Amino acid sequence: MSVLVNALSRGRGGLFALAAVVLALLAQPARAELRIDITRGNVDPIPIAIPAFGGDDDRAARVGADLAGVLQADLERSGLFRGIDSRAFIQSFASMQVQPRFPDWQAINAQALVQGRTATMPDGRLRVEFRLWDVFATQQMKAQAYVTEAGNWRRIAHIIADQVYERLTGESGYFDTRIVYIAESGSQVKRVKRLAIMDQDGANHRFLTDGSDLVLTPRFSPSTQEITYMSYYNGVPRVYLYNIDTGKRERLGDFPGMTFAPRFSPDGNRVIMSMARGGSSDIYTMDLRTLERRRLTNTPAIDTSPSYSPDSQYIVFNSDRGGNQQLYVMNADGSNVRRISHGEGLYATPVWSPRGDYIAFTKMAQGRFFIGVMKPDGSGERLLADGFLVEGPTWAPNGRVLMYFRQNPSDARGLGGDSYLYSIDLTGYNERRVVTPTEASDPAWSPLIP
Repeated sequence: MSVLVNALSRGRGGLFALAAVVLALLAQPARAELRIDITRGNVDPIPIAIPAFGGDDDRAARVGADLAGVLQADLERSGLFRGIDSRAFIQSFASMQVQPRFPDWQAINAQALVQGRTATMPDGRLRVEFRLWDVFATQQMKAQAYVTEAGNWRRIAHIIADQVYERLTGESGYFDTRIVYIAESGSQVKRVKRLAIMDQDGANHRFLTDGSDLVLTPRFSPSTQEITYMSYYNGVPRVYLYNIDTGKRERLGDFPGMTFAPRFSPDGNRVIMSMARGGSSDIYTMDLRTLERRRLTNTPAIDTSPSYSPDSQYIVFNSDRGGNQQLYVMNADGSNVRRISHGEGLYATPVWSPRGDYIAFTKMAQGRFFIGVMKPDGSGERLLADGFLVEGPTWAPNGRVLMYFRQNPSDARGLGGDSYLYSIDLTGYNERRVVTPTEASDPAWSPLIP
C-alpha cells in the first residue's frame, strides 16, 4: 500500500503534532463521478450519510460520535448537503470495516457516505481516519488519516469537512477557520463592545477584550493569526495589532479622523486605511515594519474603505468624488482611478474576494440596505441579502460564502435594534444566522488555520 505522510504545522494554542496519511484508494471501475456544481442557482442538497465514527474503546467511540456530529453540521450549514437521519441506516458500523454494502445505502438514497474510525494511541494521542464513498458509483473518492492530540478532535472534524467539501465541489473548503467580531451588550445609550473570537461554527468562543474600551471593525491578517482593530483613546481613534496566539497587542498609532480599522495587504506586510484631514478623507498605506505611511489619493472628496485585490495589483474603495458614494478601483500606486458601480443607490464597504473574481459591498437604496457582489469591472451586480440594516461583508477564504451583520429596527420607544451575524453563499439562497452568546456586529473571517 502506498502511503504519503504530510507534517502539518501549528494549530490554536501552540504547536501540536498532526500527521496526515493518505490511505490507498481501492481499485474501482470508471463510473460517472458524484459532483456538485455550486455556481448554479438554488442547488438541491446532496443526501449524505455520516454514521458515528467507531472507536477502539469507549472514550474513542464518544469522540467519534461527537466528531461525526460536527462534520455533519459543517456540511449542512453550507446548504449543499443534507444529512440523513441515522435512524434510517440499515448497515451498522460493525459491518463496515472493509467496504460498505452499497445497496443498503442506495436504499435510503444516500448519494455520498463518510465512513470513519477513531483510536487512542499508546501515547494518548488520537488517530482519526475516514473514507468518502460515492454510493451509486460504488467507489471510494477520498481516504485520509490524522494523528493529533485528543483535544484537537473538533478541529479534525472541520478539516475532514473541508476535504469532503473540496472533493465533491471542486472548491476549497472553509470550515477550519475562525471568526473575530464585535460582541455587543447593554443598552443603546450605554453600549459595551468587546472583541471576541470563535470557530466558524460558534465553538471555542472567547472574549479578547474586557469591554472597558470601545472597539470597532477587526480585520484578519491573510498570512498569520493576527488582527487589526480600532479603539478610542481620549476620543482619538487608535489602531492595534493583536496576536491571537500570544494575546499580545501592539499599538500601530493614533489616527484622527479614521472611521474603519485598516485592512491588511495580501502579503500581510502592509495595511491600507483611510484618514480624514482638512475636511477630506484620503487613502494611505503603512508598512508594518517601518510604520512609514504613503498617501495614495489626494482629492477634496471622501475616499474610504479601501481593500486590496488578492494579487496586490489593485485597490477598491468607495468615494463621493462623482457627487454621491460609489465604488472605484485604482492601481496599487494610486493611479488609473475608474468608477465601477453604476446602479441606483449608494455603495460602501467594498471587499475583494480572496479568489479575485468578485467584490462584495453594502448598498443603500430606496430606504433599505443590501449585501451584494459585482465583478471587478462593475459588471454582473447581484444583491444577495437585504434588510433594515445589513452591513460589513467579509469573505470566507474560499471566496464562495459571505458573512455580515444584520440589525433589526428598534421599537417606538427606541428599544430593540438587535444585531446578529449571518452568512450567505453566492447563490443568495442559503442565508443562515451565526449563533453568538451576545449581539454581534463587524465580523471578519480568518484564512484557513495553518
